[in-house]
Amino acid sequence: MPISHPPDDTPIAILYRDAHLVAVHKPSGLLVHRSPLARGETRFLVQQLRDQLGQRVYPVHRLDRPTSGVMLFALDSRTAAELNAAFTEQRVSKRYLAVVRGVGPEAARLDYPLREEDGPRPKAEMPAQAALTEVRRLDSVELPVAVDRYPQSRYSLMEARPHSGRRHQIRRHLSRRGYPIIGDAKHGKGVHNRFFAERLDCPRLLLAAVTLSVEHPRQGRWLTVTAPLDAGMTALFERFGWAGHLPGGGFTWHDMPPEASPQPQAESEYGDA
Repeated sequence: MPISHPPDDTPIAILYRDAHLVAVHKPSGLLVHRSPLARGETRFLVQQLRDQLGQRVYPVHRLDRPTSGVMLFALDSRTAAELNAAFTEQRVSKRYLAVVRGVGPEAARLDYPLREEDGPRPKAEMPAQAALTEVRRLDSVELPVAVDRYPQSRYSLMEARPHSGRRHQIRRHLSRRGYPIIGDAKHGKGVHNRFFAERLDCPRLLLAAVTLSVEHPRQGRWLTVTAPLDAGMTALFERFGWAGHLPGGGFTWHDMPPEASPQPQAESEYGDA
């Protein structure tokens, strides 16, 4: 799948900013910072946001290159340390939207341990680490198109709430369950990825971090930031009749940790990595 890059002169969308932290909408295809994956890239979110704000920024969590959505940055080292601790100790709430192949489960707790795929040793030699993702089907669609071996093709809109932060966790959990995310070149299926890229104008991983909630280190209240979807995903949702699930952008404050939305009784899934 080709990587979709935002134009060089497009400013990073600011979702929330104060003297201590800033939340932005990371575009799909933009690396957060320099890494061995850069391969000649010259644009990175950290550098672009630093130049845009005119001050140093500190990333406190990560999003994969093809994933879009809410990213939080600290604006000073003290706040960075406190936010890093919140993410490490899983004192945050994250909500993603994903478009997957098939009719996904109404609700499920995906509890497959995961091994590091890009570690210093072969994957089979890496230790299995506990990982939990709660998923819920929000909607589905059936297209009268034979993309694979069936005369119709079914796709679902899934909500995913990861309770741990393993690399590619949502992508790997949904793929392991049998519902790979569209646009996932590593864990998905090429024929469906090409259909969305060539016929539906969506040449990207259809995974977006839409909501992030964290206790503000200075305010003593919970901050919830929501990011809208980009133009490509928005057009797809409207085409599939899913416009009612489009998130708006903005932020809200809460005195208590925000509760997860009510879910049906979930089926539990377990397995070896």
